[in-house]
Formats: sequence, structure tokens, C-alpha cells
Amino acid sequence: MDNPTADRLKAARVMADSGRPTLARLLAEDAADHTADPAEAVRILNQFPGRSMRRES
Repeated sequence: MDNPTADRLKAARVMADSGRPTLARLLAEDAADHTADPAEAVRILNQFPGRSMRRES
């Protein structure tokens, strides 16, 4: 079974480990968006600190 949140988190860790913190943060934000539990979303974002690069609409 596919787990998009876990896949995004794994990709975020790979990007962080390879020195791409901005991409890691974007992937973490996407994972947090797909998490139903708000506390879990905060925990995910705290693992990948940094400023969001998302545009406000």
C-alpha cells in the first residue's frame, strides 16, 4: 500500500542528508499537509527547520 506521507518524509531526509535543506523543507511541508493529525504535522516540520518558500495567495 502506498503511503505518500512516508514517501515524502523519506525524500525529505535524503535531501537534507545530501545538503539540500530548502528542498527537504518543501517536501516536509508537503508531508505535513497530508497528515491528518495537527500535532504530527508540527513534529514533521520541526524535524526540517527553515523558512517556508511557499507563496501566499
